[in-house]
Formats: sequence, structure tokens, C-alpha cells
Amino acid sequence: MKKLIKKTLKLILPLVLGAFILFWVYRDFDFSKVSEVLLHGVNWWWMLFSLVFGVFSHIIRGWRWKMTLEPLGAYPKTNDCINAIFVSYAANLVVPRVGEISRCGILAKYDDVSFAKSLGTVVTERVIDTLCMLLLTSLTFLLQMPVFLSFFKETGAKIPSIMHLFTSVWFYIILFCIIGVGVLLYYLMRTLSFFEKVKGVALNVWEGIMSLRNVRNIPLFILYTFLIWGCYFFHFYITFYCFGFTEHLGVMAALVMFVGGTFAVIVPTPNGAGPWHFSVISMMMLYGINATDAGIFALIVHGTQTLLVALLGIYGWLALQYTNRSFHQ
Repeated sequence: MKKLIKKTLKLILPLVLGAFILFWVYRDFDFSKVSEVLLHGVNWWWMLFSLVFGVFSHIIRGWRWKMTLEPLGAYPKTNDCINAIFVSYAANLVVPRVGEISRCGILAKYDDVSFAKSLGTVVTERVIDTLCMLLLTSLTFLLQMPVFLSFFKETGAKIPSIMHLFTSVWFYIILFCIIGVGVLLYYLMRTLSFFEKVKGVALNVWEGIMSLRNVRNIPLFILYTFLIWGCYFFHFYITFYCFGFTEHLGVMAALVMFVGGTFAVIVPTPNGAGPWHFSVISMMMLYGINATDAGIFALIVHGTQTLLVALLGIYGWLALQYTNRSFHQ
């Protein structure tokens, strides 16, 4: 019963959180204008072109993932890696963050890849993505500092207050307490009978994390990383040309909104629904787009990109069943 409740909460809470934020963002919105823009105000050719970059971001991520698995002695089929990525992003629409687990499970099932080791490579991926995001954010912040300061002012976030947190004695007291609890738990685990089993799994995960050191072609790995983030950016930026009220916005405006939206999707809601809309709408208004048009843009673009993720997930699942049908025979 407890497991059922836990699973239900994992499924419902992200949906409720996303729905609540969306309700708050669109509480005074005139939805009648959305259908008008959908029918007569969207250049769908530009939208389709933007979706190409969305597809290739997943494909290249699959290629890159295979590179990190090879030093571990794992050689999954390239198509399985790509389809596992498709399925993982779709799974995140149902339960945020479960996709990382599901793609490791797929390779374990169809390609006999160690689940723990592949999970370690996923951790490495996320560390690299975080570094890329921080680098991109720093560069964008320096280039468009007035816009970010206006955004913080409009949303009530005060940088001095944030900085004060990191200079507070209490911050470091809490930090060291957390570290202390972690160390204590480590030594407690050593006394438990299943520690050796847990240790074995942890070592496999660690081996996966460190696989990057032995990647055969580091320049190609770096190129794939740049291409992934380039695809992410153009997947968003090209949608500006879909609407008459955003086609005049430049690359820097897109970069600012892209960075804001990237941080927003960290919030565990389906595909960042709610936080992403709030971030993009708020920043778009700073560039002179009225609230109604910004809201329409966020709804249509996010809805279209989410539909793409769902369709790719369905395709990936069907492709895995078909290409690995002999595995079940």
C-alpha cells in the first residue's frame, strides 16, 4: 500500500505543481486569441524546421552516449542508444527524471549493458551538461547583464540577498552538518550486512562516471557536446520566425530566453511546464513583447515541442520492439 501511494505521489505531484504554476501564469489570459494565432498566425514551415534540430539533439546525444560506454567494454547498437534517448525524454513527461533510469534499463535489457555502469555514464553526461549550462549562462549574463537585472527586479529576486546567503555563517554551518551526516551514514552503512553489495553497485556506477577518461576520440566527444547544445538553441531560436510579433527579436534575445528556460526546466514538472512558460514570458516582455503575445508564444512552442518528445518516445519504443524482436525469440 505504501509503495502504491509513493508511486501515485511521484506521478501526481509533478502534474499538480506544473498545473498550479500554469494556472497562476495564465490566470488572466484570453485564450480565445490562441486559436486565432494557431490557425492564421503561425508559420508552420519554420516550426517544422525548428523540430529538425530537436530530433538531431537526441540523435547526437545517443551517439555521444555510445562513446562513453565503449571504454567500459559495452558496445550497444547505435540505434538502441538513440531510441533509448527518445524513450527516456518521453518518460520524463510522465514522471520527471525517471528517463535517466529508463534508458539504462533499456540497454540492460536489449544489449546486456551493466545498468550501474551505464547509470554512471549518465551521471557524467549530466555533469558535463551542467558545466555547459553554467558556461553559457555566464557568457550570456555578461553580454546581457541589464536584461537579467531587469528580470530579477521584475520577479522580486534581489542579487544582494542571494549573495548574502553564501556569506552567512549559517549557510556554512548547515553545509558542514550535511557533510557530517553524509560521513556518518557512510560509516553506518559499513556495519550493515548488505554493504558489500551496495559497495559493488557504487563501484560500478563510479566506473561509469570515470569512463570519460578513456573515451577513444575526445575531440569528437567535445564536438558532439557543442552540437547537442547548438541543436537545443536553434530548436528554440528558430521558433521566433514562426510569429510576426517575435521574428524581429535577435540572437541575443533568444540566448537570454534560452538560458532562462533551461534553468526553468530543472523544476520537476512535465517538460518544465509552468516554470518554462513563466521564464520565457517574463523575459520576452523585457524585449517589448506584450503579455498576451508572449503567453501565446510560450503555449504554442512548448506544446509543439512537447508533442515532438511524445511522438519520438512512441517511435523509439516501437523501434526497440521491432529491431530487437529476435532477442525475445
